[in-house]
Amino acid sequence: MYINFGSINSRQAADGSCTAPLTVDSCGTCRLKKHASLPAITRYDENAYQLFYIAAGKAHFWFDDAEHVVTAGHMVLYRPQEERRYIYYLEDHPEVFWVYFSGSEAAAVLQAHEIPLDGYVFYSGIMPEYKNTFRRMIQELQLCQYAYRDYTAGLFQMMLVLVSRQRQERRSINGTTREQIEAAAAYFNENYTARINVDEYAESLHMSTAWFIRSFKQYVGLSPARYIQSLRIVNAQRLLERTKYSIGEVSEIVGYGNPLYFSRVFKKETDYTFTSYLTRYRMKKAMSLLKDCRVKVYEVAEQVGYSDTAYFSAQFKKLIGISPSEYQDRSR
Repeated sequence: MYINFGSINSRQAADGSCTAPLTVDSCGTCRLKKHASLPAITRYDENAYQLFYIAAGKAHFWFDDAEHVVTAGHMVLYRPQEERRYIYYLEDHPEVFWVYFSGSEAAAVLQAHEIPLDGYVFYSGIMPEYKNTFRRMIQELQLCQYAYRDYTAGLFQMMLVLVSRQRQERRSINGTTREQIEAAAAYFNENYTARINVDEYAESLHMSTAWFIRSFKQYVGLSPARYIQSLRIVNAQRLLERTKYSIGEVSEIVGYGNPLYFSRVFKKETDYTFTSYLTRYRMKKAMSLLKDCRVKVYEVAEQVGYSDTAYFSAQFKKLIGISPSEYQDRSR
């Protein structure tokens, strides 16, 4: 099971997030790998909303004691003081993101973006940008850098704008085409590492390639090719962050046979080379670890992937502006 989450710094939580206009209290993601299921969970929170995004597969939720299966491309909203009960099964291949949020204007923000408050499940579409936004919120909550609460609230509102846009676009496409585009997005999410021929896929739907591309872009916001590329880039980032694969191995895993070509694509999409992206990620992780005054610099270096402490310290100072020891002293 893979779980990653972040939450508001406990030292700052006493400020009372419910008095702020909008606060992201915590955010996370879950994906089953070996466990047959993630047991049903009941949560009850007096002040916070909870929003789930089903990025892949499906998940089971209970509303008013009735079970509902929610598929990829949909979100689930629980309001304050409502029972939250849900379960994930390995056979459903679920990938789920969630966020707790609160604030004096939380309901108004949802209404402004036309998020329904009188139901539980609503359409969101499948967009790589959602995953990116959730992961950025998780990282901000883990690092707790300057103004991170304002930044995460801004990221959350940006995601709601995308959801609202997707819901508007959906209304302009007829039901049959909408179902075909949703199925295409789900197929691309599951098979982005393979060679996908858009012409052949459009033909399988008895559509012209031009019509399929135009409909997909209208519905999703990206052409099929750009959508697949975005999936590959997002997953390449995750592999760089969590594995020791080489650039060539990452390139092959996400569906590019030519590492040099993929390097150019990665740089164009992220503004960073593989090496600079990985270095920045490691240093951000190091900053989080160094906030614990008990940890030694050489231990942090090893945890973020450096066997040479002196080289790690030099890279840290080059990017952050001060040495790891100085950063640790200032964090006390």
